[in-house]
Amino acid sequence: MAVKIRLKRLGKKFAPFYRVVVVDSRKKRDGRVIEEIGVYDPMQEPSLIRIDSERAQYWLGVGAQPSNAVFNLLKITGDYHTFKGLKGVTPRLKVKDAEAEAAAKQAAVKAVADDAEKRKADAAVKQAEAQAAAADEEPTEAPAEEA
Repeated sequence: MAVKIRLKRLGKKFAPFYRVVVVDSRKKRDGRVIEEIGVYDPMQEPSLIRIDSERAQYWLGVGAQPSNAVFNLLKITGDYHTFKGLKGVTPRLKVKDAEAEAAAKQAAVKAVADDAEKRKADAAVKQAEAQAAAADEEPTEAPAEEA
């Protein structure tokens, strides 16, 4: 049985998302797989490439052939160079700066929370003014005398 490592397409039209899978070469592109070893999302900036290095090394070791696209992904992550035993080759994988992204997310949450507090305070002031105006407009009724 010829085993291939290739991409399984998911996602919507014009928004592809792929899983890196190990599959019998005779199966369809999105058919039944032997094992899923990673994901590839080209729509993110930079592209998300997450491959389980240990499982990729195993499957390459037992003779699985990567497709051209997966071969390029394995070269980017450095897994193919590790499999071949090449020294001094650095992976070209670019990753998002997680700390900067988290800080930006926290700043956005704080800004929204501050805005919500301001809106609550403004609403409370307006409600107090409306109640004061309503109290001024109400005529005071004199108690009726009974004879």
